[in-house]
This record gives sequence, structure tokens and C-alpha cells, in this order.
Amino acid sequence: MWIYEKKLEYPVKITKPDPWAAKVIISQYGGPDGELGAAIRYLSQKYSMVTPEAKAVLNDIGTEELAHLEMVGAMVSQLTQGATAEDMKKAGLDPYYTDHGAGVYPQSAAGIPWSAMGIQSSGNPVADLYENMAAEQKAKKTYQYLLDQMTDPDVIDPLKFLREREIVHFQRFGEALRYVEDYLNAKRVFYSR
Repeated sequence: MWIYEKKLEYPVKITKPDPWAAKVIISQYGGPDGELGAAIRYLSQKYSMVTPEAKAVLNDIGTEELAHLEMVGAMVSQLTQGATAEDMKKAGLDPYYTDHGAGVYPQSAAGIPWSAMGIQSSGNPVADLYENMAAEQKAKKTYQYLLDQMTDPDVIDPLKFLREREIVHFQRFGEALRYVEDYLNAKRVFYSR
């Protein structure tokens, strides 16, 4: 059962609209290393895990990624709030504005729509956990690249929070991998690594 608290996991209170920042931050909503793909990947992979601990980790992190998706969506929304068609055009978002107005739509910073083609659920718990650790490193890298470009403290603060959560997720996937490998070794079941 899921319990949803009607608040963001971490506050997002951006006071200065900036459509250009929204243009690049949206990549963590629906881009190649974004939160939507992570949530779907982990919530799908949990069914192939061989230990209750690993299933729980996948479920917990997948659910948290949905909370991160909500935070990134709030950031994009607040950064475009009140933006005119001309503001969007100046930020290079005129094609986006044509299709979505100031709505939040899952795509990369380059404008490529989100697709499940970029995620994997292989059925091999070892391979999936290694992939998840790599995915968390890539997401951390993307948050760092975003931080490198931002100057507004209202934008920087939630981005730092999200970057730090990627580190925790990486560590938790490492723990899950140890559970799975110990279980498989005890059962003498060997997946190629």
C-alpha cells in the first residue's frame, strides 16, 4: 500500500521565473537519466528480485523517484509560471510552447520525448542492480551539470537535495546487490556478471 502525503518530499519555492532554466531542468523529468525512467525501471525490476530485501529496495527507491519526478515538475512549472510566448521563444522553448504551452511534458533538454525504450528490466537481478547503480551515477552527474549552470539559490537548493538522494540510492542498490549475490551464491545459482 502506498501512502501519499500531499506535499513535496523537499520544498520547491522558486520566486523568479526563468524559462531557460526550465528548458534544461526538464531533462530530469523526462530525459535519458531522468526521474520518470528511473521510477518505471525500478518499479518494474522489483518483480525479478530474488530476495525480499532487494524487492523492498527497488520498491522504496522507485516510489521515491516518483516523488522526485513531482519535485522536478514543480520546478519546471514554477520556472515557467507567467511566461509569455515571447519569454518562451527567447529561452528557445517556442517549439515546446507550441505543443504544450507552459505545461510540464516529459522530454529531454534537447526536446526528445520520453520513451520506455531507454530503460531495461532484464530479468537478471544482478545485471539490473548493476545497471541501477550506473543509472544513479548518471543522474547524479546530470544534477551536477544542472547545478553548474544555475545561479538562483531557489533553484540550486532543491537540485542539491536531488543530487544527494542519487548518492543514497547508489549505496542502497549496492546493499541490495550484496543481498542478491549472497542468496544466489548460497543457492549455487550463477548469473553472468
